Amino acid sequence: MRVMLADDAVLFREGMARVLTDVGFTVTGQAGDGAALLGLVRADPPDVAVIDLRMPPGFSAEGIDTAAAIRATVPGIGLMLLSQYVEVHHALRLMTEFDGGVGYLLKDRVSDLVAFGTDVRKVAGGATVIDPELVARLVARRRELDPLDKLTDRERAVLALMAQGLSNAAVAADLYLAIKTVEAHVTSIFSKLGLVQHDREHRRVLAVLTFLRA
Repeated sequence: MRVMLADDAVLFREGMARVLTDVGFTVTGQAGDGAALLGLVRADPPDVAVIDLRMPPGFSAEGIDTAAAIRATVPGIGLMLLSQYVEVHHALRLMTEFDGGVGYLLKDRVSDLVAFGTDVRKVAGGATVIDPELVARLVARRRELDPLDKLTDRERAVLALMAQGLSNAAVAADLYLAIKTVEAHVTSIFSKLGLVQHDREHRRVLAVLTFLRA
């Protein structure tokens, strides 16, 4: 399996090349920044590219931007991002903007040669590989940010029908509930979502928007 590498730290890049060679890969190119890697990929596409997340010139998100450019140019290439940092927003971008064949590992994982080689092969084969620590952060973030977790199952059902444009009377008929019961559920939904008393219909719209975003 053919692999290309991009990392501005020469010693780390050379060490990674040695690691991948030892576990059966053929390293066909190395680069110190995203632009150089993109040129190598376009000239001779590998099976997978292993890319540092933070590279020159800005040391912010150059790696994932390069990955996006590679995916747009050669869709079949696997893309493995490496980072020293747990950056949940980048992991979310990989999972939502890329259609498989991507990975995000912390550089500490590279010390486990067999596991690292296995993960790179999985990405080359179209799988998504996310570091366990990042997965834990993603789950925690969802729990922190999802306001619908506060709702009961019945309240979720009421809100789902509200999102379809149903009035309280129509929701009551659909769920075989009394209208007053539905009104009580709606009031509870507003309270749990932090929608303060203002304009009842305005709060209804905000509640539906919260449901759709979640």
